[in-house]
Amino acid sequence: MNDPKNVLGKTIREMRLKLGLSQERLAELAGLHWTYIGGIERGERNVSLVNIVKIAKALRATPSLLLSRIT
Repeated sequence: MNDPKNVLGKTIREMRLKLGLSQERLAELAGLHWTYIGGIERGERNVSLVNIVKIAKALRATPSLLLSRIT
């Protein structure tokens, strides 16, 4: 079983790159710190629901889309 933190981080990274955003820009749009975004993408952070919603909005996506690969 894949660690859900790693799956979420990979999904966020892929979506961010598709939009041509840096970690810094995504963090700015989401109102978070860029080191926090990096930690999420590396699967080091257990992200709260509130922050998942912030990141989803910054990526012009839904929270459910960010979580859709987690089984």
